[in-house]
Amino acid sequence: MKKEDMKNQDLFDTNHTIAKLLFEQTTYPWEILPKISEFIVSLGERLPKGEYVHVGKAVWIHKSINLPPTACLGENVIIGKGAQIRHCAFLRGNVIIGEGAVIGNSSEIKNSILFDGVQVPHFNYVGDSILGYKSHMGASSIASNVKTDKSTVSVHAEDGNIDTELKKFGAIIGDYAEIGCGAVLNPGTVIGPKSNIYPLSCVRTCVDANSIYKNQGEVIEKNITEA
Repeated sequence: MKKEDMKNQDLFDTNHTIAKLLFEQTTYPWEILPKISEFIVSLGERLPKGEYVHVGKAVWIHKSINLPPTACLGENVIIGKGAQIRHCAFLRGNVIIGEGAVIGNSSEIKNSILFDGVQVPHFNYVGDSILGYKSHMGASSIASNVKTDKSTVSVHAEDGNIDTELKKFGAIIGDYAEIGCGAVLNPGTVIGPKSNIYPLSCVRTCVDANSIYKNQGEVIEKNITEA
């Protein structure tokens, strides 16, 4: 994937997120990550009071949500209409959960934006990431957000690396992408829209849209029927 294919408009339909304004103000999605907390506080104060319940200092939950008693919410959280927050979900803080999204058993979300219809249903970790419309993470797949040497995260594009200057940056997952069970998306991974990642993969690169990632060095383009 080249740098020109990693811009917000190439990865996402921003009509499917309440955070659309953030994407309009930036070029690349990782530029949004340091802005999430402040944006949530600003947006939350403007949400319709007839639709959202304001809980604590900076948590807004749509009135359609049935929050289980075992779920744990940090500060700066917005949960959209019709989302499912299941038992033992941990929304650690600075999180936007889109309409109709699913956060499942023992899944942890931190400093991330999940578009409408995203599914993170079983034992997942999503840190400092953005998940596009109707993307899906299989059971136990994770978006790792810190390098082992704690250095800044680079995005490895075909036409050169991009130093994001971020020490915490997980993955960017485009609309309709499918992440297989047990896959690990290493810091700075970018997955193009409608792509599939094989189960148990360890992804350290950027995957073009409409592709199938089998393993390192083996990425094939989908045919029309698969896409």
